[in-house]
Amino acid sequence: MTTGPDLLATCWTTAGDAVPLSGRDDSPIALPVRIAAAGKAGFTGFGILHNDLEIYLRSGGTLQELRDLLADNGIRHVELEFLTGWWQSGTPARAEADRVQDLLISAAEVLHPHHVKVGPDITGGDYDLDVWAGQWRRISQAFADVGTVVALEFMAFSNISTLDRALELVRTADHPAGGLMIDLWHIMRGGAHQLAQVADVPAELITGVELNDGVAELADDGGYLECVLRRRIPGHGEWPVHALIRILQDKGWTGPWGIEILSETYRMRPLDEALHDVVSSTLEQFRLAEKSGAA
Repeated sequence: MTTGPDLLATCWTTAGDAVPLSGRDDSPIALPVRIAAAGKAGFTGFGILHNDLEIYLRSGGTLQELRDLLADNGIRHVELEFLTGWWQSGTPARAEADRVQDLLISAAEVLHPHHVKVGPDITGGDYDLDVWAGQWRRISQAFADVGTVVALEFMAFSNISTLDRALELVRTADHPAGGLMIDLWHIMRGGAHQLAQVADVPAELITGVELNDGVAELADDGGYLECVLRRRIPGHGEWPVHALIRILQDKGWTGPWGIEILSETYRMRPLDEALHDVVSSTLEQFRLAEKSGAA
């Protein structure tokens, strides 16, 4: 078992040949296999996508069995995802959001996640700050009622595309259970200045962290394809992963460090081999962060 920082394998890092919003979102690898592989590699956290959770439950598994399976493999931190459409009212998308929310709330009551991951609108819909803040308060309270918090993942190609805009929403909503997911991919793709801005985010507004890596220049595809096809393992790209680690350590972050890799080459690798590479490479970034702090 790896000692040191608590690393959390987000859902896509263990999903194998699955791609978000592609028609093949469901992982072809059973959850028990993925959990065992993550624990063996040294992860102490594990992320579960609602699609995969539904498949597990339909196959006859129970939330109580899943809780025990996670614990038996050394998993102490759970991330649940992915809630979207929550800002709408009276639409089929909102009905689906309510269904997913109910599933995640039921899971949270048993699995006691560190946080639940929530997304913005990537369809180009309208954005009204007051409406969104009201809906954010609603879902924040719903998950607070079962003892957890929500983490808003702002996305460079969405209606909440920057750290500033995400901060504006959670501050306007002003709910203690509603915070931010600090994902290095979206930090870097919003401009290098955003990395420095993380230092100014109040610690209590950070409810989740995700590390990854990438190339300096964004491909000419609007960012989405790079986001889901070409992320790299921390240390395998050109980004200052260790700098974000140092910033968050200095802020006192004590939660798990999610590693989110969505890559057309990574997802084809044998799971045990890929996860071992993720852990060893990420731990090297923590060693670099320690050196930079001591300098």
